[in-house]
Amino acid sequence: MLMKEGLILAIDQGTTGSTALLFDHQGRERGRGYREIAQHYPQPGWVEHDPLEILERTREAVADALAAAGGQAPVTVGLTNQRETVVVWERATGQPIHRAIVWQCRRTADACAKLREGGHEEAIRKATGLVLDPYFSGTKLAWILDQVPGARERAEVGELAAGTIDAWLIWHLTGGAVHATDPSNASRTMLYDLHAGDWSDDLCGRLRVPRAVLPGLVPSSGPIGRTVAWGDLPAGVPLTGCAGDQQAALFGQGCLDVGEAKNTYGTGCFLLVHAGDQPVVPGEGLLGTVAWQLGTRRSFAVEGSVFVGGAAVQWLRDGLGLIAAAHESEVLARSVPDSGGVVMVPAFTGLGAPYWDAEARGALLGLTRGTTRAHVVRATLEAIAHQVTDLLEAMAPSVPGGLGNLRVDGGAAANDLLMELQADFSGRAIVRGDKVEATARGAALLAGLGAGFWEQPGDLPRPLEEQVFVPRMAAEDRTAARARWARAVDRVRGPL
Repeated sequence: MLMKEGLILAIDQGTTGSTALLFDHQGRERGRGYREIAQHYPQPGWVEHDPLEILERTREAVADALAAAGGQAPVTVGLTNQRETVVVWERATGQPIHRAIVWQCRRTADACAKLREGGHEEAIRKATGLVLDPYFSGTKLAWILDQVPGARERAEVGELAAGTIDAWLIWHLTGGAVHATDPSNASRTMLYDLHAGDWSDDLCGRLRVPRAVLPGLVPSSGPIGRTVAWGDLPAGVPLTGCAGDQQAALFGQGCLDVGEAKNTYGTGCFLLVHAGDQPVVPGEGLLGTVAWQLGTRRSFAVEGSVFVGGAAVQWLRDGLGLIAAAHESEVLARSVPDSGGVVMVPAFTGLGAPYWDAEARGALLGLTRGTTRAHVVRATLEAIAHQVTDLLEAMAPSVPGGLGNLRVDGGAAANDLLMELQADFSGRAIVRGDKVEATARGAALLAGLGAGFWEQPGDLPRPLEEQVFVPRMAAEDRTAARARWARAVDRVRGPL
């Protein structure tokens, strides 16, 4: 067992960048580094990352964090990552054979439609807890194997390795010694059977993915491997934690009991509720997933995903030029009392839960000559809050005892007006903790628990409550706003 001293390195590889943080035994941040990564859009609806750039930017972020902490080497490392994004690489060289296909990418919508037409949807849903959608990794992986010459044959004979970003990082952190993923990431691929707790030969056959290409399964908390010298990170540091970003945030928010829920406001929005120690295949439009595995014990969650959350504010900045920086959205939106009847539906890459409509596209509705950029910005913040409320309303019946308050994290959770709108539209208290970004904290806690930094989950430091936002909107106004939103969503459903 490790001494309860030293620092834990948490690597958070996200959609727009890599963050590295160092935490002490009290869960306090002691060093931070961040580097952005480029987004590639080869065709409308397609999204890619350069896997080698991910490695380089992550190394740089780790170096920055270590320097900020005075160069002190960590006693253990935890990983968390953008989920569903998939990489395929050569085992002999560690080189990718294609750019990573990002979770947002919709290129396999036709492949999913063919699987649906072939009668595979119900079997996939029952085994995985997921819906048949290009969001998940399996069809992306099959696409790479089909499109890169010779890749499928090489995969079948074991020359290629594949996995989500955690597996890619683990491979390189350990110098190729470990090809592994944890159940929280595996459960996002459409290849993992929730009930069996393992890769499924049946699912691999349905999606045409050779099982030989998949990583081994390791617990979310516990020994995984040891680092090689990796930039400024020394060799021999144990890697003892791994979880997909949203499950890590659930853990980092301290949602360890059934019914506790969190929402992360990042590029998308991801609402998870702890569902206990039995697999869950929830109601229509929602997902069942592994929350984490501690030792041999798996915990499960119900999840709803919004494809475009904070990315809508980025679009206001980068696409329309209505704001110069994301934080300006709150000031500008507060300059008007309401959206002036404008409704924004940010279905830029389709609609996620509870609709799962890959053909939907975004729209601004209710425009008049009196509409200003302030109204559009406020309508965009309202849209984020409406989408999360859709998830809450759909999820409540699937959770024994229902949902209580909602804990929040992620960059956009720093926007007070958004949190006020969230409380108003959902009709429940919103609790924002001391750490707006809980994802890396969750990876650190999992790693520390796996290394003996803490002995049991009850010993983990809990996040402090910073602020509680309570509903203030009149019931009739909430009803009218929600009805207006529902009408707008109806108008963007399906192809143009």
